[in-house]
Amino acid sequence: MIRDIIEIDEDLCNGCGECVPGCHEGALQIVDGKARLISELMCDGLGACVGHCPTGAMTVVKKDAPAYDEVRVMKENIIPAGMNTIRAHLSHLRDHGELDFLAQAMGVLAEAGINLEIEQEMGPKMGAVGKSGVEVQHDMTPAGGGCPGSAARTLRQNAATFQSTPDSGNVPASSQLAQWPVQLHLLNPSAPYLRNADLLLAADCSAYAVGDFHQRFLKGKALAIACPKLDQGMESYLEKLTAMIDSAGINTITVLMMEVPCCGGLLQIAQAAVSRARRKVPVKKMVVSIEGELLGQEWV
Repeated sequence: MIRDIIEIDEDLCNGCGECVPGCHEGALQIVDGKARLISELMCDGLGACVGHCPTGAMTVVKKDAPAYDEVRVMKENIIPAGMNTIRAHLSHLRDHGELDFLAQAMGVLAEAGINLEIEQEMGPKMGAVGKSGVEVQHDMTPAGGGCPGSAARTLRQNAATFQSTPDSGNVPASSQLAQWPVQLHLLNPSAPYLRNADLLLAADCSAYAVGDFHQRFLKGKALAIACPKLDQGMESYLEKLTAMIDSAGINTITVLMMEVPCCGGLLQIAQAAVSRARRKVPVKKMVVSIEGELLGQEWV
């Protein structure tokens, strides 16, 4: 699968070893005077080691690599290293929003008879509830140390607030967006908000054409947006959607496309991913006009 993983520039690496303790997963070692990624299975791609490198030799890149194995990392590296490493690793997963990996780690600890109360041991996860009633769990250190705006976030809707606020008159309609980011290139197939989700694969233009996009199409779904005409890297799109089907276990894919001919590529990508995946999920095609009218829908 295509995923984030550490890449080391040997010309820049001076072999200082500062990065090794920064990788609690045990994926790094100094070999022949250079830092080496000794196991792709043990690299979670979150980039905790990058900030420890004084020469800038370490970056996070996207490449074809085996899926990260949290259970193996816990059993072979984290638990044997002791309680401080366990706490640091759990904090690392929590702070990056990797709730599925965190659940797997806690399961391994339970099997080993090690009981930790996350809130007591590490404090509550930082978050805030704004005036809109949306609780945002922030991680401003994105995977790969890149743009903070691409950091994964799960947005929790405050149902009570929205139920008491009618979407009519001059009152702004409530957002139904439950995650960040939304662009397909930026989505991590392992993100917790994709687990067992119904996915809305929407053409970029659709949200601008449809006035009630949030209530009519987005509500209750995870979102991925793309443009089959202008976007680069269609193969990457195909691989990500395939991973969402097989690894994240998404339930359905709804393809929301515009009536223009070039938008048909979006449906083709979804169908190709379903054909390539081991699991089979239903795909629904929905076509809207440039005036925002629903022209047709069908399961394909």
